[in-house]
Amino acid sequence: MTTTDSSATARIPKGKRRLGDVVFAGSARGAGILILLILAGVATFLLIQSVPSLMANTGNFLTSTEWDPNTSEEPRFGVAALIFGTVLAALIALVLATPVAIGIALFIVYYAPRRLAAVLGYVVDLLAAIPSVVYGLWGVVYLVGELRPFYGMLESYLGWIPLFAGPVSSTGRTMLSAGLVLAVMILPIITAMSRDVFQQVPQANREAALALGATRWEMIRMAVLPFGRPGVIGGAMLGMGRALGETMAVAMILSPSLVISPFLLQSGNQTIAAHIALEYPEASGFGVSALIAAGLVLFAITLAVNMGARFVVSRRKEFV
Repeated sequence: MTTTDSSATARIPKGKRRLGDVVFAGSARGAGILILLILAGVATFLLIQSVPSLMANTGNFLTSTEWDPNTSEEPRFGVAALIFGTVLAALIALVLATPVAIGIALFIVYYAPRRLAAVLGYVVDLLAAIPSVVYGLWGVVYLVGELRPFYGMLESYLGWIPLFAGPVSSTGRTMLSAGLVLAVMILPIITAMSRDVFQQVPQANREAALALGATRWEMIRMAVLPFGRPGVIGGAMLGMGRALGETMAVAMILSPSLVISPFLLQSGNQTIAAHIALEYPEASGFGVSALIAAGLVLFAITLAVNMGARFVVSRRKEFV
């Protein structure tokens, strides 16, 4: 009897890849590389265009709250107040929108009848198609006026909390108003991702919880929410990225100012994107370069948030 070495066995010849597979693989790879090149190009453009103003700036760009780049002798400008306002508005929107989005997603997937769930899903997705300027008009024409009595109640009953300390703005154009509008804008993003991940919960896990005598809510709490937590976190971070970069709605609601104020019921604060939109038509010289430098900071913050969201979603299995 002879033995045959496994290394000497005849190898099965690999068939040639079809032309369509080669073209598709190359196109997909090229598209991925193109996105990275575009991001690198945008970052390089912003950095190069902002260098003249950063070199001429006599103040600290990251810690100063003053904005006077058009002074030819000693231009001084900083984005500390703008960074604070941008992050504060996004956090308000995130805190308000995330619980509502989770509730809507759970209702659509596990409580609503099939026809109603389809209609609700379509309506929620339709919110993402409304232009930002429409949200801004709704906020500045209707919402801020309706919120003034509510802000008075917050000051009366919760004024001992620093966030809700008075005096209340007479116009209603506060950071809390901007955060409410942003919350409505990012609601479809968080709801859509939460709904998708809740639908992917293994049926065996849900049936096992119900078989052990759990109620529907207990099944959701023990089987659905732990499984969907990474997806919800990823959706919230993507929504936060949208809130960080929103321009028109915030610019129409907030009064232009460069202060660092933690008081949500008072006028003050501004975001980077809204400041760029308000100042760019009148900017010249170092002013344009300074706004581009502020855009570079916003680009970095938004990119970091979205990369974090992608990382969380890609590592979902490790969180479950």
